[in-house]
Amino acid sequence: MTTDLLRSSWTDVDPGELLFVILQRIGGPGQYDNVEKNPNTFYLPLAGALCRIKLSFSDSKQIVAIERGPSFDDDLWNQVVQDVESAGPRIFGRDCSFSGFRVTGSWRGELSGVQILPPPPDAPVPPIEVSEHPFILEFPLIQSDLWPITNFRRIRQHRQLTLLLNVLLAGGATVQPSRPRHLWAIVPMEGPCEPEVKWVQEYYFAKIGDVVRNELSPEGSVSLEVVDPETYYAIGGHDGGGLRVPADLDDSICCFTKLSRANRENFCRAGFWLDMAARQWTTSFSASFASLVIAIEALGERRPGAGKRTPGTNERFRNFIDRFAPGASLESRRKEMYALRSEILHGSGLMEMDQGAHFGWTPPERNEEELMRELGRLARIAIRNWLKNPTP
Repeated sequence: MTTDLLRSSWTDVDPGELLFVILQRIGGPGQYDNVEKNPNTFYLPLAGALCRIKLSFSDSKQIVAIERGPSFDDDLWNQVVQDVESAGPRIFGRDCSFSGFRVTGSWRGELSGVQILPPPPDAPVPPIEVSEHPFILEFPLIQSDLWPITNFRRIRQHRQLTLLLNVLLAGGATVQPSRPRHLWAIVPMEGPCEPEVKWVQEYYFAKIGDVVRNELSPEGSVSLEVVDPETYYAIGGHDGGGLRVPADLDDSICCFTKLSRANRENFCRAGFWLDMAARQWTTSFSASFASLVIAIEALGERRPGAGKRTPGTNERFRNFIDRFAPGASLESRRKEMYALRSEILHGSGLMEMDQGAHFGWTPPERNEEELMRELGRLARIAIRNWLKNPTP
């Protein structure tokens, strides 16, 4: 008789973490058996007599069943259960993130346990203010007795929290890409020298010390300025000053950590597209614009009420903005935004700056650039408000 090992109490477990824990504890590399007939079935560590467990995936990429194989090992499976259900011990992960403002002080969330610290004195920092400024992000973490699992959680949590800070902090926040590019670059030179051109890899490294600690690092002697949220989010542009934080930052981080699994996945998906919009604009205004709309759509309501149809993407976009950013933009401008998004994603149009326009002040270009700025502001307002009152 087949017994499903997937527990009903694991509905809120991060599916990516669950799969990683299983792979680390049960072993790999994994194998299919008749992939044409069973494309969603995977055997660990191999198929046949050596199989310890059999994983079944849904078309939506979720693990829907875990079954015993001929070589099932109770001890290994108990280690999986312990990792998935363990609530401790709690340690703190650390890594570098980057801000649009220079980080010269520290901030600690007493409720969330998240801390922002300036980079070490010997860390590479940019010589100009409008740049990517490194800072150390520290955050609570559940420790496993297996380092790869602890480190997986650290990397995943660091990325998710940085995506969150990208929404909550002026100037945004980002991490170095997991798949860095190689590119041509000009090495800055002092004096009237010929520029030095090199083929380089996109990368950053600083000696930040241990990447996990038993407790938060001591706060710095200088604290980041804390600003009333209404004042904080009303300020636009870069004033040349350092990073400041809104007074409700700790509360907002706690709102994120309390999200259900489904809502956290939706938020991280929205955060991904918001991050992509910032990365893409130097390459394509059109792709950046579309990413901003997708970030909003990621949080839009998809379930119809009783007797109602499922809202289309256009309606979902309007409904979400109306609910979470009322009065932040004229209805006519929202229609323009979505019309431009539809042209881009359906392949029937590009923004002027992607078509070789070199002026920037003619009406078509100017209007599109203003739409881009308005949409970026709308997206952040709406996503922040959704975080405080998420869809059930």
